[in-house]
Amino acid sequence: MQKSTTTLQKVQGFTAKKIGAVNVSKSVFLGIALTVLGYNNTSAQLTATGQIRERTEIKAGQGTLQKKGEKAALFNSQRTRLNLGFTGYRFKIYTSIQDVRVWGQDASSINRTTTEANNGILVHEAWAEVSLIDTISTIQNLSLKMGRQEISYDDQKVLGGLDWLQQGRRHDAIVLKYANKGWIADFGAAFNQNKELAVGTVYTGTNPAYGAGTNAIGTMYKSFQYAYVDKKFFFGDISFLFFKDDFNKYTTVTSGTPAVTSKVYGEGVWSRNTTGIYFNTNPTRKINLTGSFYHQGGHDKDGRSLSANLASISSTVQLGRKLFVGPGIDYLSGDDGTKTVTATSENNRFDPLYGTPHKFWGGMDYFYAANGFGKQGLLNYFFKMKYNAKDNLTLLLDIHGFEAANTLSNGTGGKLNSYLGTEVDMVVKYNLTKMINLEAGYMFMKATNSMASVAVKNVANADLSPDFAYISLNIKPNFLAKK
Repeated sequence: MQKSTTTLQKVQGFTAKKIGAVNVSKSVFLGIALTVLGYNNTSAQLTATGQIRERTEIKAGQGTLQKKGEKAALFNSQRTRLNLGFTGYRFKIYTSIQDVRVWGQDASSINRTTTEANNGILVHEAWAEVSLIDTISTIQNLSLKMGRQEISYDDQKVLGGLDWLQQGRRHDAIVLKYANKGWIADFGAAFNQNKELAVGTVYTGTNPAYGAGTNAIGTMYKSFQYAYVDKKFFFGDISFLFFKDDFNKYTTVTSGTPAVTSKVYGEGVWSRNTTGIYFNTNPTRKINLTGSFYHQGGHDKDGRSLSANLASISSTVQLGRKLFVGPGIDYLSGDDGTKTVTATSENNRFDPLYGTPHKFWGGMDYFYAANGFGKQGLLNYFFKMKYNAKDNLTLLLDIHGFEAANTLSNGTGGKLNSYLGTEVDMVVKYNLTKMINLEAGYMFMKATNSMASVAVKNVANADLSPDFAYISLNIKPNFLAKK
């Protein structure tokens, strides 16, 4: 009996030791797992990415027509970005520092006695977003985003990041963001000043640190306020936008010999209102339709009363597994070229605000980009093709027919042909890896005499067969990604 008891005690002791060892092992494993998970969670809070985008361009009339006999321009530009983000409890912060410059524009050695005029380093984005709800809230998101940020909605026709431009586009703004059950609602505002002032709030709108609008207006807004609401449905989504941008009032003063006219800015603003809707729908699995309509009212940057419209519709049809095609049309209203424009006449020229014109109105950037093209508006008939040759190889072909939306004057009381030209854009995109992309494009146009006329581009003895080519290497590393 004693032997049995002793044996039982040994077995119990062995079992207890084994169980203890197992518990210790579990504790060690749990500790390691928690450490790893804690590391992963900490890593997940911090993001560090970058971008090097090299682009070589050959311009022979891109942006505007050049004269016959002029040589093509060749240059290489570079965008360098470092992006850092951090997510904490009920807040996010993000910064994007970028340097944009053309190769060779800076001296290869620094002369400390001079100031570098071509300094391209700036803060592209720097914002903080604070959640206004706790994690247990049933609302998906309610937050306040403050600071320098990109503002982009829908297809970016009127508000977009303009990524094609090496320096991109951003705004210093505050945005209240709401999202829940398929609804998105953003309410934003901005207020600009040239510098810190002791008196008044006068803003000239010519601060070189800010980009102007898409329509070569050359004047930055003093302030804006907007509301954006989007509702997602099973067949797509529909959105509404109201955007009001304000421009500082001024008067013109002429003085001196010879006479020089200048602007004198005072208090008050002229306000421009843009209101519209956008839709994106799939009536069938292989057909997509997008469209928009916007109306502009109020006053333009020079105080003229404004009444203008934009209407657009485009389609995409999938043919097989790899080919996507679709026609579309854009209409942007303009002024009647046969009527004299005065300070009191109504402005009917639609301005596509702060969008991405390169995406819609041709890669040659003749319309609504940095260079003006007249005031008669635009009709853009287009047909687009996309072919996914491989998972990492895409071929794009866009064909545009451009026409003035209103009457063109020849300057002597007569009218010009409203057709401006036909443009063909061809682009090849190849992903070498997930982080390395190669892209090459070739665009050419057959322009008309109307395009070169005083009413549009105003180029005498113009070459009516301009073209443009580029090749780009885009590397976007994720510095914290696992190998």
